[in-house]
Amino acid sequence: MTPATLFIDGRWEAAASAGVREIRCPADGTPVGTVSEATAEDTERAVAVARRAFDDGPWPRTPAPERGDVVLRVAARLRERKEEFARAESLDTGKRVVESRIDMDDIANCFDYYGKLAGQDAGRLVDAGDPNVVSRVAYEPLGVCGLISPWNYPLLQAAWKVAPALAAGDTFVLKPSELTPHTAILLMEVLDEVGVPAGVANLVLGAGPVAGAPLAEHPDVDLVSFTGGLATGRTIAAAAAGTVKKVALELGGKNPNVVFADADFDAALDNALNAAFVHSGQVCSAGARLVVEESLHGRFVDELVRRARGIRMGGPFDDSADTGPLISAAHRDKVTEYVRRGVEEGAVLRCGGTWGEGELADGFYYAPTVLDGVRSGMSVVVDEGFGPVVTVETFSTEDEAVGIANDTRYGLAAGVWTQDAGKGQRVAQRLRHGTVWINDFHPYLPQAEWGGYGQSGVGRELGPTGLAEYQEAKHIYQNIDPQVTGWFPEREG
Repeated sequence: MTPATLFIDGRWEAAASAGVREIRCPADGTPVGTVSEATAEDTERAVAVARRAFDDGPWPRTPAPERGDVVLRVAARLRERKEEFARAESLDTGKRVVESRIDMDDIANCFDYYGKLAGQDAGRLVDAGDPNVVSRVAYEPLGVCGLISPWNYPLLQAAWKVAPALAAGDTFVLKPSELTPHTAILLMEVLDEVGVPAGVANLVLGAGPVAGAPLAEHPDVDLVSFTGGLATGRTIAAAAAGTVKKVALELGGKNPNVVFADADFDAALDNALNAAFVHSGQVCSAGARLVVEESLHGRFVDELVRRARGIRMGGPFDDSADTGPLISAAHRDKVTEYVRRGVEEGAVLRCGGTWGEGELADGFYYAPTVLDGVRSGMSVVVDEGFGPVVTVETFSTEDEAVGIANDTRYGLAAGVWTQDAGKGQRVAQRLRHGTVWINDFHPYLPQAEWGGYGQSGVGRELGPTGLAEYQEAKHIYQNIDPQVTGWFPEREG
């Protein structure tokens, strides 16, 4: 029997083609579940439902504070079902359940933030310079949104899109990664439970080129928001151009972590490990480029290598594990080739570069890897590896550090480590990256915008700007004492 795991117009349905996909845990290959595999026909039907719900349904016309209350109820239900969601996330991704629990807290906080922000966004009055004119800018729901989320943080990245879309009064079709669908399914259950009207929230599952592509191309979709790889982002942007729809893209990064010689050694070292190896480096903001002052290089990198060798890999529920597997065999092969190419170009393999063996052989494990002695232009410096691989570059001056850190087509995030507060601020201001941490790495706040410079993407998620992405600004100009202008004098024709 085909599973009914597509959520369209408030109902659970099977794919029109009766296609299915089996999901297996990357940690050991055990079956997690079987889900429907949507076709373009399913996605187009979901778009039609979302269009009707926006044009004729109650949600866009529901007062913003009431929409905010619904979004807040989502946050509450996520907290109540935290363990269920965390377990589902870990089974799909292979990440440690302790990490998934942290993700669930962050997701609930995101819904909380937008639930509270929804009722505060009353627009603004504009001074027209005329007492007989009332001029205001109103922020209105944008329309139908196509939301495409990735496999590394499946529900977190979906929440960054779903929460502001709901708060704004939009309707949407969510297409999560085909590899990690289960928390998206659970989220639809919650949205239905808390009273989101039928047709507002729709879910299709399946491969991007089939189930996701219509969201970028469809004339009834007003915005497409995508988080994922650069090549796919370019394809989506090109497809969306045909209907000149709004596009929001978060396309990853090649993020420098700059360590000056005066940094707190222990804190900088510990955070360099976290920056590179959390979730096996499958993080868009991973600090995959360690840029360390030359005088500190030997001591710092030797200790980094020693600590990296001690990182224990294991499955989601292994309490002794420090990190988990990669998402798939194909991705592990990609990371393997990435490291091989770097070594061929002259990088020095200090540790790692191996697959999991023994009890880990059934999973897609790749050992934490340090590549020393890299230089500008190497593929491992230029390209995003998206695995547990950190490269090491050196600098001698502050200007040189900034130049190396900015030498990337991306610009998502960066770290700066120094005990000189002035230096930290100077460098942060010069870095062309959307988020810069000083003496830290990885934290984010739902109140603060997230996104990148350059080819890291277009637009911002989170913060007030993250809500604005899902709104249209309308200027309403009212003359309360209209007069004849006399611009065209009255004459006989």
